[in-house]
Amino acid sequence: MSNPYFQFKQFTIRHDRCAMKVGTDGVLLGAWSMNGTHTPSSPSLKVLDIGTGTGLIALMLAQRFPHATIEGIDVDDEAIAQAKENVQESAFAKQINISKNDFTNITQYSNKYNLIVSNPPFYKENTLGRNAARNKARHTSSLSFETLISNASKLLENNGVFCVIIPHSHATEFISLCIENHLYLQRRMDVQSVATKNFNRSMLEFTTSMKNTEHQTLLLYDSEHNRTPEYTRLTTEFYL
Repeated sequence: MSNPYFQFKQFTIRHDRCAMKVGTDGVLLGAWSMNGTHTPSSPSLKVLDIGTGTGLIALMLAQRFPHATIEGIDVDDEAIAQAKENVQESAFAKQINISKNDFTNITQYSNKYNLIVSNPPFYKENTLGRNAARNKARHTSSLSFETLISNASKLLENNGVFCVIIPHSHATEFISLCIENHLYLQRRMDVQSVATKNFNRSMLEFTTSMKNTEHQTLLLYDSEHNRTPEYTRLTTEFYL
């Protein structure tokens, strides 16, 4: 049986009740989002974490931005219960609110946000498995790219930032959809696990105004499967 929790430097994530466990994608996004030269000067950010799962990204952002107010939303009852538990047992409970909300309907949102982050579902329906909760967390039938992008654009403050991590093969499609919704790429990092394999993830950061785009790559592991210096630097505040 896999370990029911994952220990970070400043908090613990329990994930035994969640369909999606702690993974590299979430850690990368939590460490990379709003971590570039275009970072807003105000530390008092309003943040929305869409599909919060265990609450991992919300907790990482609370650690990085001590004055931020963070909302984590999900549609899965077990994920919500576990995220609340993880937040309440952390030193960042006062910064984070976890609630059950469906991002396909944003009529209930009265706030706008400086930062919206999401590790969204991206698998197509032909890969559905037997676990309904895992299917909902992983598949676009629960939240399409089009809906995610359209609704995020409506809830961003002027000069706000929208960050995602998606399959590298979907990046061109995602960027085009963002342009249609007046969101413009300002940072991109393409990720490969090892040098002998193709890029498998892209982290994309958009804003509401056109800026010069920074494009970088990240190699996670060397030939002996040790973390590379670049991966270590990015995650050093979090991994033990």
